Amino acid sequence: MEKIERETPKYATTAECEAALEHILAAPNSGATIRQLCFRPDFGRRTFPDALEMTVNHGIIGERWTKKPWLTLPNGKPDPRIQVSILSQRVMDLCWRDHKNTVHPGDPIVVDMNLSAANLPVGTRLSAGSALLEVSDKFNTACIKWRDRYGNDSLRWINKPDNRDFRLRGILCKIVQDGIVKVGDQLIKL
Repeated sequence: MEKIERETPKYATTAECEAALEHILAAPNSGATIRQLCFRPDFGRRTFPDALEMTVNHGIIGERWTKKPWLTLPNGKPDPRIQVSILSQRVMDLCWRDHKNTVHPGDPIVVDMNLSAANLPVGTRLSAGSALLEVSDKFNTACIKWRDRYGNDSLRWINKPDNRDFRLRGILCKIVQDGIVKVGDQLIKL
């Protein structure tokens, strides 16, 4: 009898996403190790440094937030509530399958931590290396780029009303204290 190999589907299915939810929410509530940092000098471009310099006034030094933010204040300046996005390692592992042909989600911090509103309400301060971040009131929805890169099922799952408070697309933060964040640092809820 010939063995049939099954390929992993390109995108996570709704059933896979629903089945993973309990595992995702079981991530540590604090003290999780930062596993990956991502630097975005421009749209679609990514590098993966060992450290990122973060400042209150300039966000992540050199990152596109200061030049091309997707959210601005009424005066046209970048909105500080979106300086840093943090994505759950477990969500990224579930949804980003084709590392060779599909761009990384682009979140500067990837960590195995529970990012839900119950665990990290708006205003919660997070220590990341020597930087201090504050959880923003701006909700991080997965956009059309997420759908194109990681599939429509995971986009609908992330934005499902029942899942909204789980913040499956991650959290947005503003920087409230300058500092350096390194791979291997812990993200600590204060």
